[in-house]
Amino acid sequence: MQLDPAEMTSVIHRLRRAQGQIGGVLKMLESGADCVDVVTQLSAASKALDRAGFAIIATGLERCILEGDEAAGIDRERLQKLFLSLA
Repeated sequence: MQLDPAEMTSVIHRLRRAQGQIGGVLKMLESGADCVDVVTQLSAASKALDRAGFAIIATGLERCILEGDEAAGIDRERLQKLFLSLA
């Protein structure tokens, strides 16, 4: 399944935020920040990455429902494995 960049705008924004959060975590670690603050930022970045992954999978599921598996170019078993890899 090819991803349409126009459909992925919100995912791209979410990943850019996560990228910034990870950069912030690196700076925090380099400056000796408090561990609670570091873990809080890591948690936020992790959630952003998970949500981005689920949003991509949701796009595939939506295509399956609207177009059918073959027309959408989606292998159900592969999509299920992708979904479970995020769980």
